[in-house]
Amino acid sequence: MMLNYHVRIGLVPVRRDCSPRPGAFNWEIAEERGRKAVAYIERHFSGENVSFSDLKGVNEAETLYSENDVDKVVEHFRREKVDAVFLINANFGSEEAAGLLAEKMNVPVLLWAILDDVFMPDGLRYTDSQCGVFGIARQLQRCNLPFSFINTCCLEDEILARGVDQFIRVVCMVKNFRGMRIGTVGTRPKPFCSVIINEGELLQRFGIHTVPVNMAVAADQFRRILAERDAELEKEAELLNSMYQIDGKTAPLLKRIYAFVLLFRELFQEHRLSAVSAECWTAMGLACGALPCTAYGILLDQGYLISCENDVHCAITMALLSCAALGKKPPFLGEFTVRHPEDRNVELLWHCGPFPYSVRDEGRCARVVDQRQWFEVKKGTYTLARFDQDDGRYRLLSGTCRSAEGPYTNGTYLWARFDDLDRWERKLIEGPYIHHVAEIEGEYTNVLREFCKYVPHLTIDEVTGNHE
Repeated sequence: MMLNYHVRIGLVPVRRDCSPRPGAFNWEIAEERGRKAVAYIERHFSGENVSFSDLKGVNEAETLYSENDVDKVVEHFRREKVDAVFLINANFGSEEAAGLLAEKMNVPVLLWAILDDVFMPDGLRYTDSQCGVFGIARQLQRCNLPFSFINTCCLEDEILARGVDQFIRVVCMVKNFRGMRIGTVGTRPKPFCSVIINEGELLQRFGIHTVPVNMAVAADQFRRILAERDAELEKEAELLNSMYQIDGKTAPLLKRIYAFVLLFRELFQEHRLSAVSAECWTAMGLACGALPCTAYGILLDQGYLISCENDVHCAITMALLSCAALGKKPPFLGEFTVRHPEDRNVELLWHCGPFPYSVRDEGRCARVVDQRQWFEVKKGTYTLARFDQDDGRYRLLSGTCRSAEGPYTNGTYLWARFDDLDRWERKLIEGPYIHHVAEIEGEYTNVLREFCKYVPHLTIDEVTGNHE
């Protein structure tokens, strides 16, 4: 059950049901505008991560205007397996039909009005699309239905392009969140009380399954891989030698390190996992004779999401960030570790070596020391997030940082500049968070905020003013 980064969105032009007559709410003009909008959206926004379903064949108008057609639209969209609905107001629209459709579909809804551009010399207006979108929005609110909104604009406006792109990412997050399966390989290290979770509550609140994998069983699979796939491991060990500067302790263990990659790929397939939270530095080393840190980084670049130190909440966060990026960029687990010795707004986001190789600064040497990657992350803007809870109140911490200069250190790391690091420190201290955060290159805070609209029992918690 790997994450699915493709979404299908149902396109629904909406018009007011009225007689074909000149004047306000002219249905012929509305239907023409609706068809034009659908054609434009399908032509310009279809791609690897999104496809669309329209109302062709559902009714003659290819437009929703009557409550009597809602069931036909619902049946059509369910057959097409749409993940969301895009309401396109082509004139004043129909709040009754739009609200009923949203209620019955129970999927994310995007609402937008085409810019009104028909003004007659005698003073008549034929559409009033913006006016009607207020009515639809109020109906959705009265039905307690969350929805997203794009400001009124013309088809070619960048506002529409940005809004559709953001909605696609939100829908991808919503689609993958409920029913997520998080593998837990081994038990948490004894000192790490901070990563304690409530498995039953995750299942009851969000439909998130935690799938335990016994360490003894995983170690047995590891030994089988070593015995049966030696030629493959030999080849991959040569690849690792070409990627990194390898220290003497690690060189004899390269095949074992890559065996972890094959092991976790088997576990993902066998247990239909969305992400994994794994023990890494106590039992794993004893059971397998090697450490998995470098393998975790390789797996992240292959699309297999793994958090270390049995941090299930961070594994969930990594999956959310990966969906926000539509699988185009790998997330990684870092932790607030030390402040910069000279700049109070710069923090070391560090971990012992599990970052994806692709995020390294290519201008510097990537090393593996004592089986752990050593490199600094490339320059850029990064989104930070953490899903966590106290007393059943779940929150999604969100903010951004920019890379900064700082002292050379071990492991994998990012020196991160914040506008007000004190606020971040206080937020993490006062909870309900710990020092682990999921990070990803790019700016996705708006997407995370919008996602939380669609998840009951989850509140966005933004550290605002955090980006220079």
